[in-house]
Amino acid sequence: MITPDAESLVRDHTVYSCVMGSRAFGLATDDSDTDRRGVFLAPTPLFWRFDKPPTHVEGPAQEQFSWELERFCELALRANPNVLECLHSPLVEQADAVGRELLSLRDAFLSRLAHRTFVRYALGQRKKLEADVRQYGAPRWKHAMHLLRLLASGRDLLRTGRLTIEVGEAREDLLAVKRGEVPWPEVERRMTLLAAENDESAAGSPLPPEPDRARVEDFLIRTRRASVSFPDEG
Repeated sequence: MITPDAESLVRDHTVYSCVMGSRAFGLATDDSDTDRRGVFLAPTPLFWRFDKPPTHVEGPAQEQFSWELERFCELALRANPNVLECLHSPLVEQADAVGRELLSLRDAFLSRLAHRTFVRYALGQRKKLEADVRQYGAPRWKHAMHLLRLLASGRDLLRTGRLTIEVGEAREDLLAVKRGEVPWPEVERRMTLLAAENDESAAGSPLPPEPDRARVEDFLIRTRRASVSFPDEG
């Protein structure tokens, strides 16, 4: 019997998985965790029931998180930064035929919507850092590092039309921020500058105004149809 058990959905129906976090960004150090992200395809018969399969699953391993394919596509079409970066991880661990087609659709998800989502997410994180400074006298430096990385990634996406998540030559400067070696006022100045560069890059961006929703929906419908198989009697 096909069941919507979360662990079995991730174990038996994952179509794509990758390593994210510091290891994918090129910012890993000796104490870095290994964050894994994935996409599973819930068998179509599960959607015929009153109780639907989960849209996401935490685990079963530590630092593991997976989305059901439809939810993943919805978030990617909205230019969710975490989901878009998952699609562009250089550390792919698994991709079956469905996963490979999903990866081939990377450009269909990209649009100028990323300007709003990347900067808006960064602004929310910056407010949390500023609250830490007021309360504790210093921000969470690791979070400050990743905020700078995200703003630079968003700016480059808007400028080039390509999402590259590896930080490359910026690694040492970013790790200096993580170690608390860069004064907070200087970190604030960099954040402000990067946010302004995102705004400047948006107007002339080679990205389309909207993602290619029809192309993604065609992929989703075909994939759902192909996964129709009646559950065994049990």
